[in-house]
Amino acid sequence: MSPDISKIYEIWSTPLLDEPATFTESVTSRAYRALERMIVTLELAPASITTEGALIELVGLGRTPVREAIQRLAWEGLVEVRPRSGIAIGAIHPADWLRVIDARRGVEIILARAAARYVTRGAAEQLYDAGMAMQKAVVAGNVIAFLEADKALDETMATASDNPFAARLAAPLQTHSRRFWFRFQADSGLAPAAEHHVSLIRAIVDGDMQGAGNEADRLMGLLRANAETVARR
Repeated sequence: MSPDISKIYEIWSTPLLDEPATFTESVTSRAYRALERMIVTLELAPASITTEGALIELVGLGRTPVREAIQRLAWEGLVEVRPRSGIAIGAIHPADWLRVIDARRGVEIILARAAARYVTRGAAEQLYDAGMAMQKAVVAGNVIAFLEADKALDETMATASDNPFAARLAAPLQTHSRRFWFRFQADSGLAPAAEHHVSLIRAIVDGDMQGAGNEADRLMGLLRANAETVARR
């Protein structure tokens, strides 16, 4: 049974750092999130060809923000812009999941340790919300909701870590990893993944740097075991 995150969220007796300022999401960010989700959930099929116009229609936003989102996705290796041929959605090769996890593992440990060191009250609340959303997704068997909670957790950790360099390295690897997980592991992997994520959240909100690093490493170990199984098929 996965840990109950409702039991780990407490208001500390010691003061936390000031909360960061909130911001309004840009139109380009909205376009990126929409396209990223379609790629991760295979709504935009791997290795398929589409066009800028088709993506604009799908997202329902203007040409400029969609074009900028496509450029970011291309930099992250999720799409390939082919002049006069369209936009190719990245193919999925099972062996690449191992490469993604191996590249991701070290930076996730760095982010987790830093997040535990610098976590604010606001970040702790967001981590709590992400953990609760994951547990609800497990109960409902809702893979999409789980992925959304996972992304929220990653983004909160990135902000809490106060290390934009590590966060920029991790973000595209996290997206690739979610895509592989959705393709190969989502049917059977919700509960184990939630358990590992909740343990990671506990360590971060407790300010346990060593524990947070260890839990991040264990989570990457779980994902790598999943990837190894897929690669052997």
